[in-house]
Amino acid sequence: MPQRLLDLLTDTPQSGERLAGRLAVGRVTVHTLAHKLLESGIPVQITRAGYALAPGTPAPGLVRRAGTLGAAMRYLGTVGSTQDTVRAWADDAADPAPHGAVVVAEYQTGGRGRRGRAWSPAPGALTFSVLLRGGGEDGGETPLTLPELALMPLAAGVAVQAACGVGGLKWPNDLLAPGGRKLAGILLEADLRGEEARRAVLGIGLNVSGAPAGAAHLSELRSGVTRAGVLGSVLAQLDRWLRAPPAEILEAWARVSVTLGRPVRVQTPRGPLEGVAERLDAGGSLIVQTPNGPHTVSAGDVELIGALDGGPAP
Repeated sequence: MPQRLLDLLTDTPQSGERLAGRLAVGRVTVHTLAHKLLESGIPVQITRAGYALAPGTPAPGLVRRAGTLGAAMRYLGTVGSTQDTVRAWADDAADPAPHGAVVVAEYQTGGRGRRGRAWSPAPGALTFSVLLRGGGEDGGETPLTLPELALMPLAAGVAVQAACGVGGLKWPNDLLAPGGRKLAGILLEADLRGEEARRAVLGIGLNVSGAPAGAAHLSELRSGVTRAGVLGSVLAQLDRWLRAPPAEILEAWARVSVTLGRPVRVQTPRGPLEGVAERLDAGGSLIVQTPNGPHTVSAGDVELIGALDGGPAP
């Protein structure tokens, strides 16, 4: 029942009487449901004018889309993780999530980053996951290949940077604000079967109007941004870049990189590696030039050595 009320709410106040009529319940029930939504983390505003969502809330009816991603969207209060919620929706036999389905949540009790690290968004963050099925827009059965999966986080990084209009990309999955503070992170999880996957789930956490200590948020850098507006922009850019040719993705990533050409320290499964981040290879791996020669890093955590100059590397 709280979800039914949420589906009716917009950023324009509606009277309890009007909502009660639409739900075929009493006004007291509407008030009770609104408080249940608040308890779950949904930013409901209850005033004399009625009931509304806070301006800029990333609910489906308030997000302007341009493209196929997000045509199916669920907005929730508190979940374990948006990644798991999208996956459960995809497995729902009665109503399986289509390609491009999006789950947005205000809070996550079991959010995670790369390598299974625990991650909790700060208030004011935009956190969502997108289901990417093999076969693309028509939801066909063509599997996702390993080369496609390898480039997806890079394409997503290009999309997020383009939507934000600021910052630079740190390999493999972070958007940094000028000066080096983290602005957004990206996580791709795939259901692998051998050398291919039937689907992948792309998770994005972006600090819009608030950030954890030491991180940056977009409203520091751009005025007038809202989570609904940013979500619509990111989905539009994802729709473009997830379908772009590999060479175009790699070229675009390099243009806004704060990694290439810089001294780096990389924690790899084989141990730490130091050198200069030289370039990306055709598969999106990072080529690091060390005193012992070039090394190809396909997975690892990169630390930039030295202060950033406030923008992407040339």
